[in-house]
Amino acid sequence: MESLLHRTNDPAAALTCPPIVPSREMAAYEALWTRKKTSFKTLAECFRSNPQSTPSELVSDEEINTHLSLVMEKISQANISDFGIRVHGSTDYPERLRDAAHPVELLYYRGWWDLVDAPKRIAIVGSRNVSEDGVRRTRKLTGLLVKAGYTIVSGLAKGVDTVAHTTAMAYGGSTIAVIGTPITQSYPPENRQLQEKIAEHHLLISQVPICRYADQDYRSNRLFFPERNATMSAIAQATVIVEASDTSGTLAQARAALHQGRKLFILDSCFLNPDLSWPRQFEEQGAICVTSVDDIQAALE
Repeated sequence: MESLLHRTNDPAAALTCPPIVPSREMAAYEALWTRKKTSFKTLAECFRSNPQSTPSELVSDEEINTHLSLVMEKISQANISDFGIRVHGSTDYPERLRDAAHPVELLYYRGWWDLVDAPKRIAIVGSRNVSEDGVRRTRKLTGLLVKAGYTIVSGLAKGVDTVAHTTAMAYGGSTIAVIGTPITQSYPPENRQLQEKIAEHHLLISQVPICRYADQDYRSNRLFFPERNATMSAIAQATVIVEASDTSGTLAQARAALHQGRKLFILDSCFLNPDLSWPRQFEEQGAICVTSVDDIQAALE
């Protein structure tokens, strides 16, 4: 856990603003998630009603002490010693995350935090059961975007996400994984080594509460995945969809990107599939059909 976080970069104001203690905020965030019917939506509503508050100002010291022990035990059990947090209200929190419908108040991270402010950040997402053509397109797209200086953001899921992360690293680029599990878990299990590699050499981010995730079953934990798509979209400057079905979770990110005012690019191959209706629907809402990286760069630069 890193040192104290500051609420302001103004030296004079900093003298009157108490610093943020990361461990207290982490424990308080975990405590908030143990309350009945808590969701990202209810938490966002809570902090809108208390706009200057951090998590520790909304729970008791007893709750903080209890949950600090619980969460540190789970982090220790996962053999993690190199993690940090970012809290809304501190100077290191990316304000662009507030563009999400239900912005997160606290993030866990491992790795190189500075990547979150890389000058060019683009999310590449798509189907978990990706086709061979989809794999080929993801590799080509990712390679060209890395060569153009982009940091690749994705969700560490099977399929397109995995290809995007591994290709970015293979081309010597940087990548950010925004996962739908806590930092103490890996999903899918076969991506555990990839997750560790990203945490060690790139940047791994999670907004998922560690204790709540451990205490409920997988059906309830599924709800964390679309919420991480909203955060992934907010971190990036644009999202590219390579391939997705009409029921794909990828479409949650498409909706989030448009809501947040981010560019949403859809590969033209999606429009050529007569079984899909979503490409036209999102195009009517502002998404852009692209055939090449040049199209993407022209729209962004």
